[in-house]
Amino acid sequence: MEGIDLIIGVHSIIAALKNPERVIKELYLTKKAKEEFLNGVNLSNVKVNVVDQHRIQEEAKRFYIKMQKEFKRISSEMFLIAESLPIYDVSTLYKDAESGKLLKIFCLDQVTDVHNGAAIFRTAAFYGVDYLVMAQKGNFGLSPSFFKMASGGCEYVKLVQCTNLSKTVTNLQKLGVATIGFLESGEDVLPNLPNQSQCIVMGAEDRGISHAVRRVLEFKVSLKPQGKLSTLNVSVASAIALEKCFPS
Repeated sequence: MEGIDLIIGVHSIIAALKNPERVIKELYLTKKAKEEFLNGVNLSNVKVNVVDQHRIQEEAKRFYIKMQKEFKRISSEMFLIAESLPIYDVSTLYKDAESGKLLKIFCLDQVTDVHNGAAIFRTAAFYGVDYLVMAQKGNFGLSPSFFKMASGGCEYVKLVQCTNLSKTVTNLQKLGVATIGFLESGEDVLPNLPNQSQCIVMGAEDRGISHAVRRVLEFKVSLKPQGKLSTLNVSVASAIALEKCFPS
């Protein structure tokens, strides 16, 4: 079932229902879940199936099988079937950068763990990031578990997939976007650029930012530890990087 998302998690479902860019197919939920979580949510244009808890699991299992995903029990007593949001080409990103609009861009280099990916999407939405960029190969994928953990973050941040991340970073620099990579060996001072578009780059926990991307970065900075541990989970490091570059 290409082009279809199975969305689970209360916050993720509500965010999808409120997103005018989402084309909703069907909502399955129990009477209890509808009364408890969706009171006040406009469902006039949604095909709503109010069923019992057993039917929720059976219907979800049917969709999981169609999508060739491993079934996991639905704990929130509801799930949503919707058309996938568009995955943008880099040309859309470049056009937006050329327009002179101040952009917040976040690049993930070889981050494949779905827990980290979902947490980063959620945090990116919190900080008003416009685009999240990752390579077509070596990413975490958008599974039902991802949607649950992202808590609706993907409804607010445009996803761009590119074939060559280092080339994308280089092209963004040519368009006047400051590219800032966070890595342990970074020695540059974090720039203060309130009037310039910025692109933060984070790498996987085990390998960091790839050499190809590292070579083309304009700024290479590090998060200085204040205690005895010198490493962070990439989703936590991403949150700190976002706060430093786009302070709330």
